[in-house]
Amino acid sequence: MSRIGKKPVEVPSGVTATVSGQKVDMKGPKGTLSFTATDDVTITLDGSEISVKPRGTSKRARQQWGMARSMVANLVQGVTEGFKKELEINGVGYRAQMQGNTLKLSLGYSHEVNFEVPQGVTVTTPKQTEIVVEGIDPQLVGQVAANIREWRRPEPYKGKGIKYKDEYIFRKEGKKK
Repeated sequence: MSRIGKKPVEVPSGVTATVSGQKVDMKGPKGTLSFTATDDVTITLDGSEISVKPRGTSKRARQQWGMARSMVANLVQGVTEGFKKELEINGVGYRAQMQGNTLKLSLGYSHEVNFEVPQGVTVTTPKQTEIVVEGIDPQLVGQVAANIREWRRPEPYKGKGIKYKDEYIFRKEGKKK
């Protein structure tokens, strides 16, 4: 039994949810999102609760049960609060700044890196060494943050590079004389 799948998803006031077959649409203050579940689960809307049930006892049906419930919960969180990833830049001379829809990164290369921010995501730089990626789609927010981090991953000796705010960098010992 899926512990996650058993819990119904509460739809808060101010959010409109519609379920038609396998498709769930959410409309809230931040925007609209939709999710289409596989045929292995049944999604029902009861008042202000959305419940997900497996259609069979197969392994795939049980896997999709918890995943579909998590996706519906992400829809609710996305249209009400949104999602946020915070990145930190460590290194001498490494910095970031927004210019219009382009994130300009100085990361120790001979050139400046220009990162075009895709539609549906907002990127802000409160400080020169901090980047905040926000949006309503958790997959898109995580992918944009990973693409920014990919330009200069943190290295294990001095920790220079772009890392997530809560990420721990395993440090290695340098050369000895």
